[in-house]
Amino acid sequence: MSSESKKVVIALGGNALQEAGTPATAEAQLQVVEKTCGYLADISCKGYEMAIVHGNGPQVGRIVLSQEIAQQADTDLPAMPFDVCGAMSQGYIGYQIQQSLRDALRNRNRNIPVVTLLTQVVVDENDPAFRNPTKPIGPFYTEEEAMKLTEEKGYVMKEDAGRGWRRLVPSPSPKRITEIDSVKRLWNTTIVITAGGGGVPVVENMDGSLRGVAAVIDKDLAAETLAEDMGTDFLLILTEVDKVSINFGKPGQRDLSHITVAEAIKYMEDGHFAAGSMLPKVLAAIKFARRFPGKKAIITSLYKAVEALEGEAGTTITMA
Repeated sequence: MSSESKKVVIALGGNALQEAGTPATAEAQLQVVEKTCGYLADISCKGYEMAIVHGNGPQVGRIVLSQEIAQQADTDLPAMPFDVCGAMSQGYIGYQIQQSLRDALRNRNRNIPVVTLLTQVVVDENDPAFRNPTKPIGPFYTEEEAMKLTEEKGYVMKEDAGRGWRRLVPSPSPKRITEIDSVKRLWNTTIVITAGGGGVPVVENMDGSLRGVAAVIDKDLAAETLAEDMGTDFLLILTEVDKVSINFGKPGQRDLSHITVAEAIKYMEDGHFAAGSMLPKVLAAIKFARRFPGKKAIITSLYKAVEALEGEAGTTITMA
């Protein structure tokens, strides 16, 4: 990769891994991932150096659920703890992206290695998020199903942006990517898939050792942490919509092409961004733009990614 290339951290939204109405199988997911990686390869072909962060909410939820069902069927079969399920999801999703992106690059005559790095991210065990679960994971449920899960399993359930009910788990803020030195060493030669699912959340013990905890770190905030560490030119957050909107889904909806940090904060305080969907993306964009005045955080759809990086699509958030 050229030293003159612009650097970008890309955060993939859930629609980059799964399509609504398709089966929740590895095979169906792979078909979506293959399409996604075509767009990622196009970004590489434009000369951008990149690292990829992906979500894992539905996947880790299903892994946890399968563990619970297996344990119920065989009491001698222990269910894996939540942090281990998170690591499983990193490997499973990363493997599919790694394989598909390698093939997409080869089809474009770009021989760039792609590697998945199992990543731990340090969080504060006293983070208030542990007392107030907010991160949706797993499948969507009806209200009746959600109430039953609350009663039977003690899950915290909440309606998610009009799409159904989902289980909530703690979502502490990322403090430090433990494998960041490895990412830095790989950057100039390799596309790294890292901090998958926001990274496996760990706390640091007094002796410096690490211990996994039951939580999911927001992948957009983890991607922002990575972008800060790498000093990238762009933080590109990909989601289901082409642009951020105010009054979303209402008669007065207005799409935003460029906003400052101050404007983004005002819209956020006015309640325009849903906690389960757009809010963490805007928060991550604000944090990056504040950290690097003159650089850009962009929120757009996967399908507009290249145009957005060239300033022709998406919502760009800058300090001024």
